[in-house]
Amino acid sequence: MTELLRNSNTLAKAKKELDQIIGKDNHLKESDVPRLPYLTAIVKETLRLHPPTPLLLPRKATTDVEIHGFTIPKGAIGRDSTTWDDPNSFMPERFLGSKVDVKGNSFELLPFGAGRRICPGQSLALRMLHMMLGSLVHGFDWELPDGLKPEMLDMEEKFGLTLQRAKPLFAVPTVK
Repeated sequence: MTELLRNSNTLAKAKKELDQIIGKDNHLKESDVPRLPYLTAIVKETLRLHPPTPLLLPRKATTDVEIHGFTIPKGAIGRDSTTWDDPNSFMPERFLGSKVDVKGNSFELLPFGAGRRICPGQSLALRMLHMMLGSLVHGFDWELPDGLKPEMLDMEEKFGLTLQRAKPLFAVPTVK
């Protein structure tokens, strides 16, 4: 939600897609999600920039590592400039038409890990992320309180059992 509030054009595109695909007065259903490529791209881009980092593990490789013939260079993360164009920008469009997935099959993006060590909650998380984000975007218009400007939102993160915002987002929903 924070990235969407900071990027009003992206939020508008997501609202438009939801309105066109499921209708303005209908509620999002799980069966609608495969027909929402832009919402899916937003979730992938969010997981690329803000992966759920479990158990205080570092977000980048501290040394060069070889895994099954693939070399993961020191410092490689979801913001690696050799893999991603403009890696620090929130651009869901980079995933439109892309075969990159977050299910452990694409080594460019592994927010839940891969192989035998993949997060057992991945399937539920992916279902819930799409449903919650889609429902919040589709069901409400959003404003920041007290004249706060989107560019003033603090994006600092803190580590814990999961990666969290250092200062929680406070946004005001209004019914469409």
